[in-house]
Amino acid sequence: MKKYWVIILVLFINNNSFAQTNIKKIEPEKYFDFWIGEWDLIWQTVDNKTGEGENYISKRLNDHVIEENFKVINDDNMKGFVGKSWSVYNKNNQTWYQTWVDNQGSYLDFIGEIDGNKRIFKREFTLSNGRLVKQRMVFYNIKKDSFTWDWESSMDNEKTWDLKWRIFYSRKK
Repeated sequence: MKKYWVIILVLFINNNSFAQTNIKKIEPEKYFDFWIGEWDLIWQTVDNKTGEGENYISKRLNDHVIEENFKVINDDNMKGFVGKSWSVYNKNNQTWYQTWVDNQGSYLDFIGEIDGNKRIFKREFTLSNGRLVKQRMVFYNIKKDSFTWDWESSMDNEKTWDLKWRIFYSRKK
C-alpha cells in the first residue's frame, strides 16, 4: 500500500512542479513556454452562458517565435471569431513582444512584462478624445495542464484595472 502512495505522491509533485517553479529559475526566452500545446477554453459569456473555444500554440522559426491560433467554438456573441498572434523574445533589449490579428480586422501590439509569477502582455493607445487607454493580458495560476487568462483595461493610468474577459485554459487530453 505504501508503494502506491509513493507513486501517487511522485505523480502529484511532477504534475505540479511547473506551477511551483519560480520564474527567476526560468530563462527569459522560455517565460511563455508553458503556453505551448493544445488547449480547451471556457468562459462566462455576457448573457451568463458558457463560452467555449480552443487555442493551438506552437513554436516556429527555429523555436524563436510562439504562434497562437485562437478560435471561438460556442459563443453566440462571438460566432466565427478567430485570431492569431506571434510572440517573440528580443534578446537585444530583453523584452517580449506580441502581435495579435483577427478576422474582425484587429491589429494589436503588446510588450511583455513579468509581475511575480504572472506573465503579462500590455499595450496602450489614445482615443480620439485624447484619453489614454491601457490594456493587458494576464496569464496566471499557471500549472502544467491549466492556467487562467484575463483581458483587462485601465482608463486611469493603471490605478485600477477593469476585467473584460476571463478564460480558463485546460490542456486537451
